[in-house]
Amino acid sequence: MDEDYEVEFVERGDRKALFLVRGVTPAFANGIRRTMIADVPTLAIDEVRVIENSSVMFDEQIALRLGLVPLTTPPAEFDEDDVVTLSIDVAGPATAYSGDLVSADDMVQPADQNVPIIELKDGQRLELEADAVLETGKAHAKHQGGVSVGYRHLQRVEVVGDADEFEESEPNIVRGVVEIDGELVDTAEFDNDLTQKFPGKEVAVHDVEKAFVFHVETDGSMTVEELVNRATDSIESRALELEDAVSL
Repeated sequence: MDEDYEVEFVERGDRKALFLVRGVTPAFANGIRRTMIADVPTLAIDEVRVIENSSVMFDEQIALRLGLVPLTTPPAEFDEDDVVTLSIDVAGPATAYSGDLVSADDMVQPADQNVPIIELKDGQRLELEADAVLETGKAHAKHQGGVSVGYRHLQRVEVVGDADEFEESEPNIVRGVVEIDGELVDTAEFDNDLTQKFPGKEVAVHDVEKAFVFHVETDGSMTVEELVNRATDSIESRALELEDAVSL
């Protein structure tokens, strides 16, 4: 990767972001994508001890649902062998939600409070304890902090001349963020159709070398910024390990 790479955010939120990275190779862009999906560890419920479950749902189904509840995972606070215990105790008639989980560690909480677990009828109860562990998406999808991670080449749009006046105009669809006259433009502004942006003009679309637009969305276990930083740290760490192994 070039040392003079640039990052420019098009949309920036805690859990969803769209940003442009210049100065990186396709291999590096794909490496970042794969690392955000599979190599950044998150906490997730892995073991459940049922005290009472008089609902209509089997214990195993309840455990599966609990395992898929995203938990906040502060960076550099937990190691592989750490266990965080959570508990829940809800009596019907009521719906048990992820927000009803009580954590033994204030830093670890359900990322969303309103994920339904089970609807309990009158006289039914759900009481259990659960252990959350730290793992990566390679081990199980429930540890995948990046739930939607993708990238594509930045495309540059330029006018190359006037369209043939006798030629029938057909839609020229380009989606996402493109570069026009050095500025980043969301094609949604003109319904993704270049003929609306440049009526009567002939345009050309080119991939911009070493420039990629990333779309990243997390499950709430961490922010997009934390996910990207931890992914790059993971790549750097593995590269140093390889360098040390080769130099032995």
